[in-house]
Amino acid sequence: MAAKSAKSAKPEKRTARKAERTRVLVVDDHPIVRQGLVQMITREPDMTVCGEAESATDALKAIAACMPDVAIVDLSLKGTSGLELLKDIKVRYPKLPVLVLSMYDESMYAERALRAGACGYMMKEEASEKVLMAVRSILAGQIYLSEAMASRLLHMAVAGRTDGAAAPTERLSDRELEVFRLVGQGYGTSEIARQLHLSPKTVETYRAHIKEKLNLTTATELLQHAIKWTQTAGA
Repeated sequence: MAAKSAKSAKPEKRTARKAERTRVLVVDDHPIVRQGLVQMITREPDMTVCGEAESATDALKAIAACMPDVAIVDLSLKGTSGLELLKDIKVRYPKLPVLVLSMYDESMYAERALRAGACGYMMKEEASEKVLMAVRSILAGQIYLSEAMASRLLHMAVAGRTDGAAAPTERLSDRELEVFRLVGQGYGTSEIARQLHLSPKTVETYRAHIKEKLNLTTATELLQHAIKWTQTAGA
């Protein structure tokens, strides 16, 4: 009788266990994009959206509040850029895997995003079902990139690319690139300072560094190059 009761207890222990759903944080400054991601994720039996945010500040608050298992982050956010958010997450929550989902050309931003702490990068124009595949990949400890981008980074690593072989904009720091992008979008110094929470003097210093690194001499040349680059990068 004792053996029989012990045997019957096993199924009860298994049924008492409930599989936990993966908690996902969605960070994007476009409400329609967030809504689409939330709907797609909540349809999955093993995932749930634990929070949403439209800015870096809100994202950090949401992480502290709901402790997600994974975050999906856009690079274009209100206030601080997504790259700066990635760096903050890496410092504060080093074990939190982050997938960047952005409209920005991966050839321009994927490597920067990985250096800043992301575990994967994909462009919004890719098929929506790939987002779920990417999330599951980074949760499994893998790096997710498109085949083309993964091949490019591997080639760069094998070839041991020098700075001289890099595109001029790759010499810019992340903050300089952010200023360069906003210049290309037509923003003036005061507007850039307001968006990035910097002083106008600091923005002017960044502009000077950008001109030096890109071998430009005038503000007009800077504007022309920034506009052209922004159109190419989809920034």
